[in-house]
Amino acid sequence: MKLNLLDLGRRDYRETWEAMRAHTDTRGPGTEDALWLVEHAPVYTLGRNGDPAHILGASAIPVVESDRGGQVTYHGPGQLVVYTLFDLSRLGIGVRTLVSGLENAVIRTLAWYGIQSEARRDAPGVYVDGRKIASLGLRVRRGCSYHGLALNVDAGLAPFAAINPCGYPGLQVTSLADLAVPVRVHEVAIPLIGAIVQEFGFTGVSRAAPITPFEPS
Repeated sequence: MKLNLLDLGRRDYRETWEAMRAHTDTRGPGTEDALWLVEHAPVYTLGRNGDPAHILGASAIPVVESDRGGQVTYHGPGQLVVYTLFDLSRLGIGVRTLVSGLENAVIRTLAWYGIQSEARRDAPGVYVDGRKIASLGLRVRRGCSYHGLALNVDAGLAPFAAINPCGYPGLQVTSLADLAVPVRVHEVAIPLIGAIVQEFGFTGVSRAAPITPFEPS
């Protein structure tokens, strides 16, 4: 089966989250699995079991309590967010396989740019010399996943200093730009999409035009 690709550009976090939930609730057995690519305006998101104490102080950046797994993270311009709307039952995989597949796709993408990285079983995500470059947070409902991964491309890293990223005090973060790789979000999306297609055995991608006003496809 092909993977439906929807490039949303820059979108409000809450708007996108609500559309993902609606898509998941209304999809049928024949609905194509999808990747939604997006950059968000600056926002902190707190997972459904998240501890607000990991937000270290007042900030002008809004906080949204989300239904994804995990603790607190930051989204903003320069970060490639990839939402994975997959029918896990149809793919024959569980959440752990989804997580490891997404981590592997990021690792392969970073290797394309000459960056050695790794996953850590005790702390999902992808790390470069102990610094987190990609975070994951997922939700499964009706056997289908939504939310996904966020990869720091040329995002400003200062907002991470106001939180314990993913609930880990003192965790350092990095980005491709921080690692002296001059690349833009839309450029990184190309190898990452290809790696995801290969990891999960899709036959290719079909591209959908962004929808305005935004409705799930």
